[in-house]
Amino acid sequence: MARNLGVTARRKKRTRIKIRKSNAGRPRLSVFRSGRHIYAQVIDDTAGKTVAAASTLEKEQRSALKTGASVDAAVTVGKLIAERAVAEGIKEVVFDRGGYRYHGRVKALADAARENGLSF
Repeated sequence: MARNLGVTARRKKRTRIKIRKSNAGRPRLSVFRSGRHIYAQVIDDTAGKTVAAASTLEKEQRSALKTGASVDAAVTVGKLIAERAVAEGIKEVVFDRGGYRYHGRVKALADAARENGLSF
């Protein structure tokens, strides 16, 4: 029996399939957003390891930001993840928006990561 997936689940599945086809060995910049926070990870799928991670849950982020669910918070996480990935020697990634529409916090995180040295 076929499962009836929701809109977000279908979008996520479609995005992951496209990423698998086009990644060409590049790590994946994965984004997760909740109602209160935003998280980003650079994942090397061939090794199955997380290379770099950043989120609004980190101590210095929690004290500096009013809330973790704002565009400003996404910009700081994007900047952090880009700096940490470049420090690990990663400059090219594939962007995995995780089924979220490319606007608002997700777009702000992606733009900040691009401005700080990541290309995708």
